This record gives sequence, structure tokens and C-alpha cells, in this order.
Amino acid sequence: MSATGRARRCGAAMMLAAVVALGGCGDDPATSAGGRLTYAINQEPLCLDPHVASQSVTTAVARPVVDSLVWHDPDTGALRPWLATSWTTSADQLGWTFVLRDGVRFSDGTAFDAEAVRVNLDHVVDPATKSLGAASIIAPYYRDTQVVDARTVTVRLRQPFASLPLQLSTVAFGMQSPASLAKGVAATCVSIVGSGPFVMEGGWRKGQGVDYKRNDAYAWPPEGAAHRGPARLDSLHIKLITQDAARIGALTSGQVDVVARVPALDSKRIESSARVLRAEAPGENYSLYPNTASATFSDVRVRKAFRAGIDWDTLVQRLFAGAYRTAFGPLSPATRFAAADEDTAVPYDPALAARLLDEAGWSARDGEGYRVRDGKRLTVRYSSSRAAESAENITLSEQVQAEARKLGFDVRIVDVPISQVINNAQNGTYELMGTGFAGPDADVLRKLFGSDGVAVPGRMGSNIAKYRNPTVDAMFVAAQRTTDEARRAATYAEVQRQLVEDAVVFPVYAANTVIATSRSVQGVTFDGEASPNFYAATRTR
Repeated sequence: MSATGRARRCGAAMMLAAVVALGGCGDDPATSAGGRLTYAINQEPLCLDPHVASQSVTTAVARPVVDSLVWHDPDTGALRPWLATSWTTSADQLGWTFVLRDGVRFSDGTAFDAEAVRVNLDHVVDPATKSLGAASIIAPYYRDTQVVDARTVTVRLRQPFASLPLQLSTVAFGMQSPASLAKGVAATCVSIVGSGPFVMEGGWRKGQGVDYKRNDAYAWPPEGAAHRGPARLDSLHIKLITQDAARIGALTSGQVDVVARVPALDSKRIESSARVLRAEAPGENYSLYPNTASATFSDVRVRKAFRAGIDWDTLVQRLFAGAYRTAFGPLSPATRFAAADEDTAVPYDPALAARLLDEAGWSARDGEGYRVRDGKRLTVRYSSSRAAESAENITLSEQVQAEARKLGFDVRIVDVPISQVINNAQNGTYELMGTGFAGPDADVLRKLFGSDGVAVPGRMGSNIAKYRNPTVDAMFVAAQRTTDEARRAATYAEVQRQLVEDAVVFPVYAANTVIATSRSVQGVTFDGEASPNFYAATRTR
């Protein structure tokens, strides 16, 4: 992931800094330690174990507890030592050897050592874990983990995987106590044990939240941390408040100290009384994915018409009031190896859209103005789970529906219960689906567009576009066979151009993490995944 050019500013302005950088200009004796901070989130995690779940909310809940082998500096793009002090790769790139930090212990007293690393990585790929994210990243490459000695471990691969160190910096591969993992997924989905600056107390309370206390033994932050030793807060509380208005109201009334997922319009309104902090998230932009296996979108001309015939830029600016920027390619600009906008942008061209639909045989219109062919209407089932979507994304779907109608598409928004989302993706009972995917570098595209990731009955893959292209698959392999940054960048740029040419994704906006804190809170920062970090946070007493 490349640096995003985020500026650090002391005082009351936006603070975008590295995971361990201080939020203020120095230690204030009145706020340097102690206190309880309450953070209100908008969504209940399906599982707290980051090896299992891939939700951004799981990342937010797990990060206070778990450390990673590697730390990714979001300001510089550099990878720095954390639980691993150094790492090297073999000549054939089939082995990555990590030298581990000494003296680290999990909060349950279990030692962090090479065996712990082996247990964690094996847990990720174990079919019994039923990983929805981490396993799809590493499983195609992972062979096993070899314990060399207590402080040295070698991760052995079936094929080269140049992204491995960067991936190991993410929460999805955060280190958990082997004793905790031995209790099984049912237990770790409720409570996790790590070596991080906070200790989870009592586990997740459904519909309510979770409590943490400070890990007083903590003495191993990443290299370069301005703050050393235990967290400054005595305790941290994550509280579930799903409704946007209630969450913002809890902040402005002083019931909570920090809130997640601040709506764009609210961010403008509360800036006079609260600090609004933003970080652009790496990975796939929030996008709409056409089901290329469906009768409607199997024709590339129809996909290109839908993409060209909607003014995405105007739609985003009108809906998000400048809080998010329009996406012009598959990857967020905060993602390593994201192509430049000018290489992937597609201009708004309703005249071209009309010609393409005519060429595809959708030239006639019915009495309601929808295009028809062979007596059938040009229908698109837009699958969405309203219970899991933000109010803004729900409005976005309605705006897309209205704009597509002008082109002659009959877009029908289908509300899918959360419990049926996976089945819906596997069965392909949709023409369009909207979502975003996190990922530190362009390898996230393999999850989204690699043939092995196509969601089919019995297997939940992330390729909801159901796109299969052997040439693109080969480029994904080539990009991982070299650690030469320039060669990898060129390969991923070609992948992105091909995805645009095949119109297998309709980028909408670059997702931001937008949180707000009360004026009494200092030192909240963002990590390399744009997740809030409370290690150096303080709260005025």
C-alpha cells in the first residue's frame, strides 16, 4: 500500500498518522494516562476472530487485542518490525523466515514464540475455521510453517507470494494465544486473547458491545513508536449503536467519546463541536459488481452501457457532499499498486450507452420506457441487504435505479436478509451487487476477480462478478513471483486495465473511514487498514 499523502496536524484539525504516532504535539500531564473511553460502532460483528471474519468491524474490535508480525506505516508505506524483528525470503521465494521478538507474552500468560506463529497460520487455513477472508488470501500459496527454533520460524509456500509480509501486517493475520485458539471457533467468535495493549473482558455481549482493560505488561509496540509501554487509557469500551442519528446524538450529548461511520452530512454539521477524523481505506473501492454469468450482464456491451450511461461523479458528489471522492478505477488510491485514475477512468457517455444497447439487441422499448428484446424487459436485480448497509448506500442504490431507468434498465432493488447473503452470492440470483473489499495491495483483485474465487454453491468466494479470465489469472500469479516493485506495479496496472476493458466492476467511491471524537479525546490514530487505533489515545479527566 502506497503512502496516501495524509498530513499530520497538531491540535484540533484532522489527524491522519501512523498507527503508533501520537495525536497531539506532546504529552500533556493532565491527559497523559488513565480514564475510560467509549467508542460507538454501527454494526455487530458476526465473529470476533479476525482469522474467521473479514468484516471491517471485526478489524476494529480485534485490533486493540491483537498485534501483528509486521507493522505497515500508512504515512510512508514502509513495513517495520513488530512481533517479528526481521524477515528474509529464500532465493526461490518459497520460504519466508521471520526472527521473532523476545519477551512477548499473550495476556493469558502464554508465551509468544515460533510455535505460536505456526498455530496461528495453521488455524487460518484449517477448513474447520471456515475463514471468510484470511484463508482466501493465503491458502492458495501456503504449504506449512516450520519452527526453526523458539525465536525463528519459516513460512513455506507452494508458490511465490510476494505480498506475504504486507498481508501479515493486517488484523486478519493477527497473533492470538494458541491456548485461546484451542478452545475452538465458537469460543473465539465471542472472545479473543492476544498480546496487544488491551485485554478483552468477558467477551462480546450480543446487541451491546465489549469491554477492554489496559494490558499493564505491554512493552512491545512497533518499531518507531513515539509512545512506549502500556496504553494510556485505563479501559476501553466498544458500544453498539446501529442507528446513525442515535450514534451521533450519543457523541454530541457526551454519552460516548468516539463514534464510527459518521455520515457525510453529519460530518459537516458536527465539525464545530467535535473532531472529525478521516482515513482513506485501502482495497477495492465501493463498487457495483455485475454478475457476468447472468443472462443480462453476460454481454460485455450491456455492462459497458450500464457503466457509461450513469454519471457516477455527479451522483457521488451530490450524495456525499464531498466527504468521499469518486472512484475512477477498481482500487482505492490508498492501495499499493493502484493504477492512476487516468489509466482506468471511463467517461460518462449516455450516447455511447444507447448505441451499445441497440447493438446488443435491446433497441425496442415497452410502454413504460424500458428496453425489451424478444418480448423480455431489460431487468437487473440489484441485491442489497438493507440491515447491513449504511443509509447513504441505500440512497445510492435508489439513485442508481433512477439513473439506469433513463437508459432503459428496469433495476429492481432486492432486500436480502443478512442470513441469506452468502447463499445469494453462491447461487447467483442477482445481476448486480454493491460492496467494498479491504486489502493492503493489489492482490485483493485476485480475491475479487480470480477464477478460483468465483462464488458457487457450496463455496463462498469473493468473486461475486463471477468473472473468469485465464489471462488475468496468469497475471495474478506473475505478480507474486517477483519482489521487484516496478515489475509488480506494471503487472497489476495491466490487470486493472483488463478489468476496465471487460467492464466487470463499476467503481463508485473511494471508501473512507470517518470517525468523530469529542474535544476531550486526543491521540486516536489510524493503522495501515484505516482502522482506528487507541493505543496512544487519552481522554481529559
